[in-house]
Amino acid sequence: AMGEVRYERVGAAAVLTIDRPGRRNAVDAATALALREGFESFEADQGARALVLTGAGGEAFCAGADLKALDLDVEHPAGPMGFSRLAASKPTIAAIDGWCLAGGVELALWCDLRLATPASTFGLFERRWGVPLIDGGTQRLPRIVGLGRALDLILTGRPIDAAEAERIGLITAVTAPGEHVERALA
Repeated sequence: AMGEVRYERVGAAAVLTIDRPGRRNAVDAATALALREGFESFEADQGARALVLTGAGGEAFCAGADLKALDLDVEHPAGPMGFSRLAASKPTIAAIDGWCLAGGVELALWCDLRLATPASTFGLFERRWGVPLIDGGTQRLPRIVGLGRALDLILTGRPIDAAEAERIGLITAVTAPGEHVERALA
């Protein structure tokens, strides 16, 4: 364990869990550092053949940057949210349950595959707070859903549910409730 991020091996997979349920798994500077360390552990772990990124507590995958802390290093070469500007050498899967907002969407977009429960909600809420997308969202989202849909989500900041997210290709599949991590591991 590294503060509010857990790294654990489950078989041939590494599971990296943001464990700040009281802040909807929002990322502050200490959490970003722990995420970066977890990513580095995964890259160095030869037995870990895939990474599953998830959030603890059942309410949120990640609500983005912790706007109460406002201490992220936006110039960090690895990315303010931890590792969003680094490339993984092995497959990565986001296992999403609940809120996936702003920088949380950008962490999900960083992954190769995205699985989400029916109760999940996605939103690029950055515009509501007057902050830019700085963790690769403007680059990755259009590649995944197309430019028109990406602009819709970024400019309106509207939330979408798991069904719409799957329909537009933002997520790979909708899982049964509570089975996002198990499905990712499978």
